[in-house]
Parts: sequence; structure tokens; C-alpha cells
Amino acid sequence: MRRVIVIAAAGLGLAGCSSFSLDAFKSTPPPLQVQLDSTPQGADARTSLGPGCKTPCSVSVTAPESGGFTVTYALNKYQPATVQVNVLRTPGDLMTAATFTTDPNPVVAELQPVGPPPKPMRHAPMKPKKPKPPKTAAAPADSAFPDPAATPSR
Repeated sequence: MRRVIVIAAAGLGLAGCSSFSLDAFKSTPPPLQVQLDSTPQGADARTSLGPGCKTPCSVSVTAPESGGFTVTYALNKYQPATVQVNVLRTPGDLMTAATFTTDPNPVVAELQPVGPPPKPMRHAPMKPKKPKPPKTAAAPADSAFPDPAATPSR
């Protein structure tokens, strides 16, 4: 009977090991500080990861597992703009942790004003120029050729 209890206890201990995972050793990425700015300043900037602020400002975001994120800017009387931000991961080793950086940092957007479309320039139609009558050169008085306009016709 004693053997059955020991085997059962050992089985319970091993059953707990089946849920063992290496995920416990993975560290969560550190928060990244991202500078946000716009031209003109004062725009509402919001990351696709959630945090946002009014430019110029700085937000703290958690690095996504892969890829990057976007920052969308909005300001009254200006067209909205979106900037793609890449997250670069430099792997660590046994002694150092992985590092994360963003490109670009600071993230800057140049907002374009919203306004009526530019009016096409209207030009007055050009009138064709009238051809000038050819000038007739008067023959000099001592010329052998008389001026046809000066002689009376018969």
C-alpha cells in the first residue's frame, strides 16, 4: 500500500510539470519613449498602440511583438496625416537584454492646410494680330526704275 501512495504522489508532482512553459523566462519589452511633433505645433497625435498627446510631446509605448505602429495627427483647418514608425529590436545575449528603438524618433508630420481648391487662372483670349501691309519702298528719284505707285495708269 505504501508503494501506491508514493507512486500517486510522484504522479501528481509530474502532472504539474506538464504545464511548465519557457514563457515565464521571457521579459516584456521595456516601454519606449517616442517624441511627437508637428508643423504647425498643437496637433492631436495618437499612436495606433493607444497613447496620444498634443504636440510637441512625448509618449511611452510598449514595443509591439513585430513590425511597428503608426502615429496619426489631426488639427482643425489642416488635413490629417499619418506617419509609420518602425520598431527596431537589437537582440541581447546572456548578459544583456534586448534593446528596442524607433525609427524615426522624433516622429514629425507636416500638416497641410485645408482650403478651397485653387482657382484656375483665367486669361483673356488672345486676339490674332492683323498682318501689317507690306511696305513699298519708294525708288530713289535718280533710279532707272520708276515708282509704279507714282505713275498714272493708262
